[in-house]
Amino acid sequence: MPPAHDPAAALLRQRLAVVLFRPKFAENVGSTARACLNMGCERILLVDPRDYALERARPLATVHAEPLLEQARVFEDLPSALAPFTQVYGTTARLGGRRATILSPAQAARQIARQMLEGHDVALLFGPEDRGLTNVEIDRCTHLISIPTATPSVSLNLAQAVLLILYECLLAARGQPSAIPKPPRTDLVTHAEQEALFTALQHLLTTIDVLPRTNPDYGMARLRRMWHRLGLTRKEYTLVMGICRQMQWAVDDREPGR
Repeated sequence: MPPAHDPAAALLRQRLAVVLFRPKFAENVGSTARACLNMGCERILLVDPRDYALERARPLATVHAEPLLEQARVFEDLPSALAPFTQVYGTTARLGGRRATILSPAQAARQIARQMLEGHDVALLFGPEDRGLTNVEIDRCTHLISIPTATPSVSLNLAQAVLLILYECLLAARGQPSAIPKPPRTDLVTHAEQEALFTALQHLLTTIDVLPRTNPDYGMARLRRMWHRLGLTRKEYTLVMGICRQMQWAVDDREPGR
């Protein structure tokens, strides 16, 4: 367990959360809590856990990490869990297609450390043990991480993956010139706001036939990746959202019968 005065560990406690989407085994949640405690990350969010029971998770967490299990928040769906975060790093073992831009744990950790210091709240998203994250869930992530293994097509245990990525995050935070974060920022766009923009943008672009109405997801995935690369501020987000609304109203007014 990191010492209480460790500024890097304090940074992780303040700005980083582990989100477990539909974890299958309560025991894995317990092992994850133990990994989180050792690396200084104390926020665990459970999204629609399957057959979760605290009494089965507790022995794997050990007595030291029990408080993390007891304070873990449970959400019914992924949008609700991710809503307040400004950066979401999804984990995947599958590559290619929409998963073209992949970071290693070390690359992601250096980026995460800088973002936390800049005032971002960061979520690490882990999918179900038996299937991982689907394309729909991947699309909700701002960045993707893949852990390379010596044997192809073999994935790590959930707690192992959490431990490895958090270890890299702690090292990266300790490698920063200063681990003292900036005060909370109000100019960052939250995940919920980003999703509202993507919904409005998809509706507009399908209405004017820029995206096919039968399958707009692929084109939207490319636009999402472009948005995440730009890293727009709240003022810029408000401007783009306003343009989408005005264009949608103009298009709707021109449709027959209106």
